[in-house]
This record gives sequence, structure tokens and C-alpha cells, in this order.
Amino acid sequence: MYERVLVPLDGSEIAEAILPFAEKLAGPVDAEAMLVRVVEPLSAGEAFAAGGVVAPDTLFLRQLEAKEYLARVERRLANKGIRVKTDLRNGAPAAEIVAAATSWGADLIAMATHGRGGLGRLLFGSVAEAVLRAAPVPVLMIRTTAKVSVPAGEAQL
Repeated sequence: MYERVLVPLDGSEIAEAILPFAEKLAGPVDAEAMLVRVVEPLSAGEAFAAGGVVAPDTLFLRQLEAKEYLARVERRLANKGIRVKTDLRNGAPAAEIVAAATSWGADLIAMATHGRGGLGRLLFGSVAEAVLRAAPVPVLMIRTTAKVSVPAGEAQL
């Protein structure tokens, strides 16, 4: 059975759709859940859109928001009796998720995908697909197609 379930979240309702599955995996067998959120560096497009003027604390504020978000989800799961930890990372989402799974010794990665196909996947890439290809452990993936916005600069799974 699984003892350590890694759950990547990006702050969206879509990503959180995996939480009921993670609860069912972790709860009955007293497995531990690791919630991971990756904050991406500012993209060239964001800097360009801001006219090249980006406040120095923009990345810090994103990290602070991500940390607070993880703490809220952690409390929610802990209140349900789930053993849970959090990990805030910076960098490329897929690479950081795989690195987190490896360094923490995860038995499973459980994540939701935004369900983009065709042009959407071509333009935005697919973090979920990249994780699936590189993961050192099994990946439980659910596809959801709800339209929920993700804050700028946050990874979309």
C-alpha cells in the first residue's frame, strides 16, 4: 500500500479536485500526504506586459500567498485526520514535482490535470504530462475540465 502520497497543487479548484482521492488513499491506511506547490519565476512575457518594470517583491508575494494557501489546505486535511506536510518550491513545475517525489520518497503522485488538448496543450504545455513521463513512482491522475482561473505565474497542472 502507499505510505507517502505527493499531491501537487497550483491554487486552483481544478488541482484541488484530487484531494478527495488523496484523502481516501491516505486516511484509511494512515499514509502521509505531502502537498507541493511550485511558484514559477517571472516569465519574460510577464515582464514585457509590465513594461519591463516588475516590483522586486512580486516573487516574494507569490511565495507568501502560496505558503498561506498550503497552510489552509494542510489544516483542512489535518482536521480530517490526515497526516500532512507541505513543500513550497520554486522553478519549473514538472521538474520540481518530480524532484519533490524523489527527495521525499513518495510512493505515489496524485494529481489533477486541467484536461487541455490540442492547441491548449501546445501553447501552455502540460505539467501533468511531463510529470507522468518523468515520475519515479506511479501517478494517479484525474482529468477535470472545469474552467477555473489560476493566478498569474502559478503552474497549471
